[in-house]
Amino acid sequence: MGAHEGKVAIVTGAASGIGRAAAERIVAEGGSVVAVDRDGDAMAWALDGARIAVLVGDVTDAELNDQAIALAVERFGRLDASVLNAGIPMSGDILTMPMDELRRVLDVNVAAVVLGIRSAVPAMRRVGGGSIVVTASTSGLAGDPGMWPYNTSKGAVVNLVRAAALDLGADAIRVNAVCPGPTETGMTSRLQALPEVHENLRRRIALQRWGQPSEIAAVISFLASADASFVTGAVVPVDGGITASTGQFLPRETAGTPPPGTPRREDTP
Repeated sequence: MGAHEGKVAIVTGAASGIGRAAAERIVAEGGSVVAVDRDGDAMAWALDGARIAVLVGDVTDAELNDQAIALAVERFGRLDASVLNAGIPMSGDILTMPMDELRRVLDVNVAAVVLGIRSAVPAMRRVGGGSIVVTASTSGLAGDPGMWPYNTSKGAVVNLVRAAALDLGADAIRVNAVCPGPTETGMTSRLQALPEVHENLRRRIALQRWGQPSEIAAVISFLASADASFVTGAVVPVDGGITASTGQFLPRETAGTPPPGTPRREDTP
C-alpha cells in the first residue's frame, strides 16, 4: 500500500521540474492529484492520468486557488495535502530594479503561498487535518550576490511556514518547507547553460553534483504523507550538503584526498 493510498493532493507549479516530479510521485504512491500551472501546453503530460486533474491558471489569483480545492473535492472527494511549489526566480540591482518586479516575485513566491494555505485549510479541517508542503530554497536560508529579490521572497516563505505551523497545529494541519539546492529544472536552465556557473555551483555541493527533481519530490512526498505525522514547522534542506558549508573552502572533490583549506599536519597545533 502506497504512502498516499486514497489521499488527494494539490500540486502547484506542476508543469515541469520539481512540481511535476512531486505530482508523479504522489500518484505512483497511490494518491490523486490536482495539478496546477499557468502553462497549459506544458501540462499535456498529465491529461491522460486517471488520478490527475489539470487546472490552468495563475496562483496569485485567489479564485484560482479556491477552484483548485473545489476540483479536488468534486473529482476525488477530499483534500489531504497541498504542495505549494509554484515560484519564479528574480535578480537585479538593489538600487535600480523597478519595484513592480519586486512586487511580482513577492506575489508569486509569498502571497500566493498564503492564498494556497487559506484555500486549503477549510477542506483539510473537514477530513480531520492535512499537510501543506511549501517549496522554499537554500536561497531562503542565506544570501546570494545579485539575487536579493529571490532571497527576500524565499526567506519570507521560510518564516511563513514556521508561523503557519504554529497557527494550524491545533487543526492537525502540518506545514513544512523543503529548501532545494542547485537542481536541474527548467527554472535553472539558464544557469545550467553557463558551463562556468554550473561547474562553480557543482564544486560547492558536498555530493559534487546537481540535484534531480525526483530527489526533491521524494522529500516532499514524505512530508505530505502520514509518515511525517509528527513533523511540522520544519525547514528541510534538500541540497546535497551545500548549506553544510561555511563557504570559506570548497568541499573535497576526490575520494581519499583532503579538501582545499585542510590544515597540514605540521600546521596543526
